[in-house]
Amino acid sequence: MKLVRVHGPDDFRIDDVDEPVAGPRDAVVRVSACGICGTDLRYVRQGGLIGPSDVPMPIGHELSGVVESVGTEVGGLAVGARVVLNPTGAGNMIGNGGAEGGFAPRLLVRNVDAGESLFTIPDSIPDHLAALAEPLGVGMNAVDRSGAQPGEKVVVVGAGPIGLAAIATLADRGVEDVVAVDLSPSRLEIARKLGARETINAAQEKTFRRLRSLHGEEPVLGSPMVGSDVYIEASGASAMIPKIIGQAKGGARLAVVALHTDDIPVNFLVVMMKQLTIQGAMEYPADYREMIELLKRRDLSPMISHRFALDDFADAFDVARDPQAGGKVIIDIN
Repeated sequence: MKLVRVHGPDDFRIDDVDEPVAGPRDAVVRVSACGICGTDLRYVRQGGLIGPSDVPMPIGHELSGVVESVGTEVGGLAVGARVVLNPTGAGNMIGNGGAEGGFAPRLLVRNVDAGESLFTIPDSIPDHLAALAEPLGVGMNAVDRSGAQPGEKVVVVGAGPIGLAAIATLADRGVEDVVAVDLSPSRLEIARKLGARETINAAQEKTFRRLRSLHGEEPVLGSPMVGSDVYIEASGASAMIPKIIGQAKGGARLAVVALHTDDIPVNFLVVMMKQLTIQGAMEYPADYREMIELLKRRDLSPMISHRFALDDFADAFDVARDPQAGGKVIIDIN
């Protein structure tokens, strides 16, 4: 079968590999759809999980599919069940340095009873939308960590798939005053469709000046600060974090969900004086089913801007790494 693997920096290939066979505690999933994640872009750029390796690394972890076979010791999972995947369940690390990846017609999921890896989904959720469960969970966890509540003023910096997932979660929870910040007009348009009240194109206007007009000002030691209650940093633009800290009002909260690999200077005197909360956010809510429930309640189809066949993965990858291209790119496999 075909499988997308990383062979080195900026070198990914659709390889021919043997089809998987389920062991006694495993399952084989016929993959229906798999999204391209920003993490996939990073793995390709650097040539692997943390750099080049002698062994090609499979990628793809945002997926939906159908259980095709199960091992003799697997309980509670029926052949034919439609499922979504927790790629880190049972320590599998699927598409994230493990031996399997989701850009393939079939996927081996090991030790499915040892940890929650596969979750059944209703027929009301189409395959391509079900594949949003994993990135939706990342954005949802950022919202959880931020503590954002209805009535608060929230800023989501970065309207890529994770920022869009955070916006959809906020809207679902009744948080109405959400402002999305990005450089891409197409992504900002999607943000509005998913629930953002206002958008700021940071390439065309001063972000914090506009936020003052939208969220007002509150003084800190006599100096006017932006009145936003919560910031969710999903852009990966390292310069935004010290800017947020410098502009935030007293008691504001910042959840960082984007990957920042460079050291970022933080003035902790300002953090102390303003009594700010800075919270990291990684992976998913404690209950993976929360994303499935949201997908049942709300239409997240605007989040998907492009769909490609597996054979056209190179074209899909080019679109996914273009920050102006739009939202989530989905590979339709079966």
